[in-house]
Amino acid sequence: MKRPRIPEIIVVEGIHDKQRVLEAVDAEVWVTGGDRVAHTFLTALQRAASRRGIIVLTDPDGPGERIRRRVSQSVPTCRQAFIPRAAASGDGRVGVEYAAPGAVWQALSEARPQRGDDDRDKENGQNVPWQTEEFTLLDLTRYGLAGAPAAAIRRQVIGERLGIGQGNGKAFLHKLNALGVTRQELAAVVAEVDRQWEERTE
Repeated sequence: MKRPRIPEIIVVEGIHDKQRVLEAVDAEVWVTGGDRVAHTFLTALQRAASRRGIIVLTDPDGPGERIRRRVSQSVPTCRQAFIPRAAASGDGRVGVEYAAPGAVWQALSEARPQRGDDDRDKENGQNVPWQTEEFTLLDLTRYGLAGAPAAAIRRQVIGERLGIGQGNGKAFLHKLNALGVTRQELAAVVAEVDRQWEERTE
């Protein structure tokens, strides 16, 4: 079976992650080698980003999120791909290497662009800064994603449904804004999750 072709460079943490990605897609994959991402590696990514584009696919855990932030800060134009924690678990561990090829492909095909202060609306030739603060902490509280007993598990489930990964309240708020989630998207996913949870308790 022919693997789907992805033109962007895919950034992963380790060599086993690279092997799993190459089972799923035909692409160029760069390995950070761990959470101490070298300055030379980031410089190379910056150069490559303008020509090829970058997709970041790190493990759905703390170290993976730190690497993601480091790369994202250096390459603001990169796209973000997330594999749900449940789909990236095996042998008591969590990582891209444990995900099925189908889960890897789905994450890459749904990668979201990052929105920063330098993004511009090119429509009609206008350079208008994007409004990046769509959501606030009040929104998280209203949806039970902060300040509630089940907030952490709700962030995990809803983050996975949205394809933005998980995080604490501050990190989750940043992801909602930085990855361009709309109010309609969030409201729809929250309603779907609440409906499913209510059905289970009936």
